Amino acid sequence: MNILKIKVIYPKLSIIIPVLNNLDGLKKSIESISSQIFKDYEVWIIDGGSTKKTKDYLASLVFPFFWLSEKDSGIYDAMNKGLQYANGEWVYFLGSGDEFIDKQVLQTIFSKEYQEGVSIISGSVLYEGDAKPFIYSKTKAIKNPSWNFSMWIRNGLHHQATFYKKILFVDVKYDLNYPIFSDYWFNLLQYKNKVNCFLLSDVIAKCTSDGVSKLGSKKNYKEEVQFKTHLSSSLFAPVFYLLVTLKMSLKKLV
Repeated sequence: MNILKIKVIYPKLSIIIPVLNNLDGLKKSIESISSQIFKDYEVWIIDGGSTKKTKDYLASLVFPFFWLSEKDSGIYDAMNKGLQYANGEWVYFLGSGDEFIDKQVLQTIFSKEYQEGVSIISGSVLYEGDAKPFIYSKTKAIKNPSWNFSMWIRNGLHHQATFYKKILFVDVKYDLNYPIFSDYWFNLLQYKNKVNCFLLSDVIAKCTSDGVSKLGSKKNYKEEVQFKTHLSSSLFAPVFYLLVTLKMSLKKLV
């Protein structure tokens, strides 16, 4: 295991970046973070055991960029590892290759005053790239957040646009039994537990649209039915199967 941390700090925000052999994308993300006007953050890069070139780059980083390089069991395992080291009041996950929408966005978010008890803050994301998430039309590129009963139908939060109070992860981490949709599972669990979420009108980040959770495969849908049933009741399983069947049909139409 290769790990680097210079000193313990307790910033407002911990940014966690999972990465595996995507050096160009990682550099792009780090440049985006470094350009932020807001500076009260630490960054943990959780590398799944990339090639020497990536490790050499990681070794060149300086405070407040820290890193861990070792094999993991996928993106959510990497995110959980990042949570172990994060010391921020809030945590945020940025995909390797994804960027903040502009250099003011973090300053804008953390200069706002939020009601006591708000534990999640979420905005919009701008999708870029050739692939289009099937749930959107071919012309729609922005995903706006939602935090209502529709969470049981689709994930209303995008983790590249969402900030979580670190305390939410004290007793619960991302469930590795859901390797595709563990972020959706976690968000739905928070909704079920009536966690207070503040929705922003701001676009937070630009991200690619070719993630595995966007493929709309049968494996994806099976996992979705499993965790929704687990969070509710087996009596609702037929309803969830009907919903994913509808999603599969819509996939063929967009």
